[in-house]
Amino acid sequence: MERLIYERSINLGLALDRSTNLTYSSALNSYITFCDLHHLAIDPTEDTLSFFVTFMGSHINPRSVDNYLSGICSLLEEFYPQVRHARRSRLVSRTLKGIKRRYGVPVRRKLPLSRSDLGTVLASLSSPAHHDDLLFAAQLLDGFYGLLRLGELVWPDNPSLRSDSKVTHRTSVVIAESYHSFVLPTHKADRQFEGSTIVIHQTDSEDAHGTFLSYLASRDKCFPFHSSLWVRSDGTIPTRAWFISRLRNFFPESISGHSLRAGGATSLAAAGVTADRIQAMGRWSSDSFHIYVRKNPALLHALVFHGRSIHEPVFRAI
Repeated sequence: MERLIYERSINLGLALDRSTNLTYSSALNSYITFCDLHHLAIDPTEDTLSFFVTFMGSHINPRSVDNYLSGICSLLEEFYPQVRHARRSRLVSRTLKGIKRRYGVPVRRKLPLSRSDLGTVLASLSSPAHHDDLLFAAQLLDGFYGLLRLGELVWPDNPSLRSDSKVTHRTSVVIAESYHSFVLPTHKADRQFEGSTIVIHQTDSEDAHGTFLSYLASRDKCFPFHSSLWVRSDGTIPTRAWFISRLRNFFPESISGHSLRAGGATSLAAAGVTADRIQAMGRWSSDSFHIYVRKNPALLHALVFHGRSIHEPVFRAI
């Protein structure tokens, strides 16, 4: 029985991704500090959660309070089974709605990359190109055409959040005449931990396939025995900070790591690809994709107008 309890504890500890667990732990610490500060019991009743929402709403972005509550529910449910019921109560819900109305500010969303942006990066490559320049260009184009999250291409800046299980391996690469593919061993939406095969086809312009082949030739020459697909010139796996610093050489703050995925989805929508196919290619769950479309006006516009001018009527008189 002791062994079963021990093994179950390990499984429960691995139920959440490291980054999610870190975020949730931070939320729980904030809740405990709040309770200590106001001499309240830790028991997450409707009243206590409502007071916590009121307190946090005046200190952080109200939209973040939702995430804090999710973390608190996840980590306290084992000890207080009623916590989710309290979270969904009318008192907590209306308090949360009130702080959003009172303290809410407009969201400044990052812009999606365009194919012309990709061309700008490719035009900057020297001949012969430096290895790190090829690495950045290959990741940028594969992220765009493969609808990849930045976290699927690079390591987190925080070493404690890095996991070898998320590293894409060189041995997973398949090269064909007009496309290449590789396997993401696991990713955010992979609930079954089966991995996903990413296929990138050759295009007439901003050719991701040709750029990848150039990078791969340099990588295999410099690091023939390195297990990771993505490797910098110093032999390390690229980090988020490294990628963003390269991105800043070309684009302003309005372009971020997420702009790759958003740009690829917008480009597909403008080309007439249906929403369900974009959802499948980007490995979104149904609910998260609907939220994603609603929060990204460029993608929503492209889905509605299929690349036409916004001033062109959708319906024409017969």
